Amino acid sequence: MYGLVGPNGSGKTTTLELLAGLRQPSAGRIELGVAEDSVAYCPDAPEFEPWLTAVEVLDVASGLLGRPRSRAALAAMLEQVGLSEAAKRSVGGFSRGMRSRLGLAAGLIGEPKLLIADEPAAALDPAGRFEVIDVLAALAGSVTVLVSSHDLADVERICDRIGVLAKGRLVYQGAVSELLAMAAPALRVVVRPPADRLLAALAAAPWVRSVREEQPGELVIDVGDPAAAELYLPGVLAECGARLVEVGRAGVVAARVAAALEDPAADRARRDLPHPRPR
Repeated sequence: MYGLVGPNGSGKTTTLELLAGLRQPSAGRIELGVAEDSVAYCPDAPEFEPWLTAVEVLDVASGLLGRPRSRAALAAMLEQVGLSEAAKRSVGGFSRGMRSRLGLAAGLIGEPKLLIADEPAAALDPAGRFEVIDVLAALAGSVTVLVSSHDLADVERICDRIGVLAKGRLVYQGAVSELLAMAAPALRVVVRPPADRLLAALAAAPWVRSVREEQPGELVIDVGDPAAAELYLPGVLAECGARLVEVGRAGVVAARVAAALEDPAADRARRDLPHPRPR
């Protein structure tokens, strides 16, 4: 599992389309190590004929590949992506998350050796994102997966090696843990709303760079001093009478990571890290 992250406009889709053979490079060459007919590409927003059912979509896809599958195999694939109960439903009524999972199923039905998935969790709600990422996680060991995202948290769950794109340039390739050490730490704190008092107290804390309320009671804190945050956050919560629901590390947006990696100090640190080949 290899993750490619970067902010919007960094070149992720162009890179994946080059790898999938949908674009021709202006220079250089691409070696994937597998035959062209063993590569499947899943776009970020798959489109299907709305009157087809889910099982018909897979039947058509396998037929176009010249690898027709039995009804049992089609049903098993829909089961794998969590769409077995929607097998006979017209895809025109599918949510975006369901279409993303069906797109993955259409890519997998030909039994590829390499699956390229372009931001499969983009624009989905948290539940939909988890469903799609879980589908990809279940593929570990059976097929090589290259997945892109603008949110590091999406690929962090399933990839141990990632690459970061910024302005069309690969600025990092290596372990997720080493990359996170370079990124600005952020905490996600969920309390019972209202959170106005807690928001004001955190904004005034010297160890907080910025804080915002993404949804009622859900705060994302950009931490300037992680050690101080661990020490003083419980006290701030207690002083504000906040009823804590959840606390954890916030998802790291690729734009922040890319900006950190373009910093000269981060660049010097990056040069000291090993840069293994993707696997």
